[in-house]
Amino acid sequence: MSISKIQKYNVPGPRYTSYPTVPYWDIGSFNKDLWLKNCKKTFLESNESEGISLYIHLPFCENLCTFCGCHKRITKRHSVESPYVDAVLKEWSLYCELFQKKPKIKELHLGGGTPTFFSTESLERLINGILSTSEKVEPCEFSFEGHPNNTTKAHLKCLFDLGFRRVSFGVQDYSPKIQIAINRIQSFHNVAKVTLWAKEIGYTSISHDLIFGLPFQKSQHIIDTIEKTKSLSPDRLAFYSYAHVPWIKGVGQRGFKDSDLPKDEEKRSLYELGKNLLEKYGYLEIGMDHFSLKTDMLYKSLLQKKLHRNFMGYTASKTQLLVGLGVSSISDSWTSFAQNEKKIETYYELLNKNQIPIIKGHILTNEDLLIRKHILNLMCTGITKIDFSSEILDIKNILENLKEFEKDELIYIDKDTIHIRTKGHPFLRNICMAFDLRLQREKPDRQLFSMTI
Repeated sequence: MSISKIQKYNVPGPRYTSYPTVPYWDIGSFNKDLWLKNCKKTFLESNESEGISLYIHLPFCENLCTFCGCHKRITKRHSVESPYVDAVLKEWSLYCELFQKKPKIKELHLGGGTPTFFSTESLERLINGILSTSEKVEPCEFSFEGHPNNTTKAHLKCLFDLGFRRVSFGVQDYSPKIQIAINRIQSFHNVAKVTLWAKEIGYTSISHDLIFGLPFQKSQHIIDTIEKTKSLSPDRLAFYSYAHVPWIKGVGQRGFKDSDLPKDEEKRSLYELGKNLLEKYGYLEIGMDHFSLKTDMLYKSLLQKKLHRNFMGYTASKTQLLVGLGVSSISDSWTSFAQNEKKIETYYELLNKNQIPIIKGHILTNEDLLIRKHILNLMCTGITKIDFSSEILDIKNILENLKEFEKDELIYIDKDTIHIRTKGHPFLRNICMAFDLRLQREKPDRQLFSMTI
């Protein structure tokens, strides 16, 4: 890969877990009542045929990891667990009242924060509370994020008994120097222990999250981390680019100097090294940032053209409705987005008033829906088909934006179909930006996104 292309395309850009991206939501014209109406409509249209997805945000962590861009509350007081579970179950009950029919759950994911901050008793009460007013759609996918330092065998057994079959462990990198820099000290022994426990209990999809571009990270660290990862044979991997956004997350991402971070071609070489090693060991690239063995559902869903991307990342199946529960969670009714209150105390106050705790959102226009379709197609299949007669999209502008990618042989256009070439995969975010008309009409006056490369 030429250095010039990396320098040319390494610009701030979205990861496109949604379109429009959150900074470009039209918050001013958002109407909560319309959101609730859209949410119920989508539920009634899709609940019986495909079910719904649930994302539950569990925000508490005992320690602050300085690489993390997630919404969290740092505390060692586990007395916070019970009132938070009560609040999430109250929020779910308000959605059930809105739906007026028993929800059928296709996917459920526990994210954070640190879901395994919670005791097995709290997690069991939470999941049983959700399932007591709903039913599972088989085959369903229940998954959670586990911290290797505090995930116990009891956690894994409890959640397995509740129907969870997929678990993701945050590894990042095994170098002690890097772990100190990002304040995430965990040994290979701890990761191996929880991974082997999960296999023993019967989890069918075990994932490890790795990150490239961390402070002080060199090629030897990538090699060591992936060699150790290979020895444990997780079913799938996320190999993320470190998103350095200290202007958004503040002191949480100031545990090291900017000069400690690998940049541009050095950072990209870490990814290429990691990708080549992963492919050598049988892990195939899925969309963007993800790899899996051929036996994992993520790879099978790619072959079956069922791969989907939403606020939870890549998933093996699609539902029209994603309900987000807990502070900061985002819901998606396909025609609209809504985000919950981020401050825990205010979240509680709104629920005490019997209000679904939404603070902002976006109602998608017809243009938004078409652009969303194209970006999803590119993110999940690398191909999208253009309707040149469309009066909704500015096709001329989009094609003009794509010319440079075509010239650099990152894409090719065959009649009405855009294909991303193999060497265009590293620039997937950039190619999707060519469709992002909201971003083009309103260039940000400050950096909103992490760098694309």
